[in-house]
Amino acid sequence: MQGPTAYERFSDNMMKIQFSNRRINRAKILYILLAVTFGAVSLPAEPLLPKIFGDSMVLQRDMAVPVWGVADPGEEVSVKFAGQAKRATADKNGEWQVKLDPMPSSTQARSMEISSPKLTKAILFNNVLVGDVWMCGGQSNMYFSLNATGVPEDISSANFPNIRCIKVNPTATGEPQNDITTYGWHLANPSSAGGFTAAGFFFAREINKITGIPIGLIDDNQGGTQIESWCSRASLSATPELSDISKKYEAKMSEYRQSLPEKMEALEKWIQGARKALAENRDMPKAQWPVNPLAGQGNPCALFNGMIAPLIPYGIKGALWYQGEDNFKDGDIYFHKMKALIGGWRAAWGQGDFPFYFVQLANFGPPQTVAAGGGGFTGVRLAQFKALSIANTGMAVAIDLGEANNIHPKNKLDVGKRLALWALAKNYGQKDIVYSGPLFREQKIENGAIRIYFDSIGSGLMVGKKNGRDPAVEDAGEKLKLFAIAGADKKYVWANAVIDKDSVVVSSASVPRPVSVVYALAGNPEGANLYNKEGLPASPFRSDDAPARLPR
Repeated sequence: MQGPTAYERFSDNMMKIQFSNRRINRAKILYILLAVTFGAVSLPAEPLLPKIFGDSMVLQRDMAVPVWGVADPGEEVSVKFAGQAKRATADKNGEWQVKLDPMPSSTQARSMEISSPKLTKAILFNNVLVGDVWMCGGQSNMYFSLNATGVPEDISSANFPNIRCIKVNPTATGEPQNDITTYGWHLANPSSAGGFTAAGFFFAREINKITGIPIGLIDDNQGGTQIESWCSRASLSATPELSDISKKYEAKMSEYRQSLPEKMEALEKWIQGARKALAENRDMPKAQWPVNPLAGQGNPCALFNGMIAPLIPYGIKGALWYQGEDNFKDGDIYFHKMKALIGGWRAAWGQGDFPFYFVQLANFGPPQTVAAGGGGFTGVRLAQFKALSIANTGMAVAIDLGEANNIHPKNKLDVGKRLALWALAKNYGQKDIVYSGPLFREQKIENGAIRIYFDSIGSGLMVGKKNGRDPAVEDAGEKLKLFAIAGADKKYVWANAVIDKDSVVVSSASVPRPVSVVYALAGNPEGANLYNKEGLPASPFRSDDAPARLPR
């Protein structure tokens, strides 16, 4: 008997892929039409799961763990793991979901079994651990792999079977998708760790080393992308300060949807022509596919749709974020985009205000030469500082880790460790850890000078210096640099800055009635040297534009 034609195989495969989605979308309608045309329509004969599930995955501890997929409508699906057995019946759309009871952290490699009456053989996912799963989002500096650090020992010493990573391949779409493309979960070992996100790997290594808890990393990022591409549609529309972006987005979406009836008419004509061409064994006519103008990573929401939405509701502990270079012109509006991003992810996951820790942009470009030069990443850094006012967030300062001529600095070791300090202190019970460098709190004007007070001073303030990956140390005899002061005219001049116990006193003879102070206000504040004695650098700030509330 003659086997199926290529067109039939194509249609059958595409139908399985599309029916594994949880929403009817344009692509699904298109492939249904194609499948009907070529006579190869079939619903899935097995309970398909999204590709976030697989061998060597890490499931989130201490929460009800969602496991979901699609099957034939009415089909009963069973999920077994760690002594639990949960059942669900696929609804009329073929969707099913179970929730495993909360489980403690476990390094025991176990198997998850998915079965149904229609399966001749159960689906098995092997070597599954229970621990903490962290999303690693952002652009190229989070994408930056362990292979690129230039330190071969980072890879040769990467024998951590309880650290696993899954890389989400870049996908930008006009509407939310329901599955990712990926090569699956990998253990951290010398043969695979080189492809891990470097910042995420060093974060995971630090957490695992101190706590012993298995760590799963979802390496979900893409270079050259703006933050609004990672925001959800709902979060953009819910943020008044981003109304211009939201209105343009909605107008394009409305225009596209209004155009679909005419385009579907053309597609139906193509189907008729395709059917005739098949019957007469002629070449297929050229199809006019409906293209969503909001696809492509330069569009708002496109990366959320293609790379974040398909992962929800996979259980996670929290998120790590390293992005902002492509938004360098934003200034204060970046703070509102951060609110939309964080709020949108939290709302979509429905896990409450999960931890969200981010990296303040590293120094880059020509070294600072004027007192308050601005430019470069200055505005984004100040906006990131403000984002600490968002509940359950943390910021790893990186102004001493950059390279003047390289927007992708290689020192991701300190980036990962500084992110880990926030998590260790806030999420892993290490209450005595100093997790941040000095953060501006308030100023007081006194006797022609301004006294600056900080949060996160640790065991005290110091003039410090940092050399590569070596810990920062006190720079005895050196003066504080890159402080500037201004009067009511806001014309900043270089100032004298002196550590006085737990504060810094800033003054200049040319500004007898000072009003405000700035620190390290430049794209590359090379030489910024205020640290706490734990070796963590102070964040750049301007005292007249600081966050309303910081974590205490």
